[in-house]
Amino acid sequence: VDSDTTKRGQAFPTGCSLNHVAAHYTPNYGDKTVLQENDVCKIDFGVHIDGYLIDSAFTIAFNPRYDPLLEAVKAATNEGIKTAGIDVTLREVGENIQEVMESYEVELDGKIFPVKAIQNLCGHSIEQYRIHAGKSVPIVKGGPETRMEEGEQYAIETFGSTGKGKIWEDMECSHYMKEFNAPHAGLRLPMAKKLLYEINNNFSTLAFCRRWLDDIGLENHILGLRELVKTGIVREHPPLVDVKGCYVAQYEHTLMLKPTGKEVFSVGDDY
Repeated sequence: VDSDTTKRGQAFPTGCSLNHVAAHYTPNYGDKTVLQENDVCKIDFGVHIDGYLIDSAFTIAFNPRYDPLLEAVKAATNEGIKTAGIDVTLREVGENIQEVMESYEVELDGKIFPVKAIQNLCGHSIEQYRIHAGKSVPIVKGGPETRMEEGEQYAIETFGSTGKGKIWEDMECSHYMKEFNAPHAGLRLPMAKKLLYEINNNFSTLAFCRRWLDDIGLENHILGLRELVKTGIVREHPPLVDVKGCYVAQYEHTLMLKPTGKEVFSVGDDY
């Protein structure tokens, strides 16, 4: 879809997280990272019309040695989609996802690695202009007994890792998002005021990246952005990483629970 400020376009920056980086990486201007033959790259993308969005992801690996890792995560996502439904508990979805994913293992350089579901990443409910709408869909056992309800929209996303199976924030931040219920705060810097005006007009409460700010003429935005983060108006979302040297794969689809079944919006012929 063609970009038209907040009416339609990309729903968030396209993630292209590599190897041990699970999510929330997209390059800032000046980043010289080059995709390599032995990389595992997660493509996490979204589009929207009037804030109604699709959130989807797949993984690219050129070396076939990673195929079992990709197969594990794809199968786990498909199991989550299969399990999801009206009155199904989020606990049940997470248990089924983990059971499928962790039945796989990967051989890398003569060593066997079990595929681990990343315990502190999850899918999420979606509402208009709100990509994380309040309900989390776990990908491990022990989730809440909260039930899915008719009319809800969910991103079923799973992450499998050859590392610890747990992520934390690291690296330079590129992803930002205005809080859905942002506080009213006095801003000291003129750039922060200008930045907030442009964020409201161009992104609303959808995520954006620093490249997009540069592209609309806000090259010297970093101090203003820091003030918006400090006041709680904008939240930063740094890259999420597992231990260096491991590999993470991701697959994700968006679905809606309808009275007579569920519709998966993002499934195509390729994945």
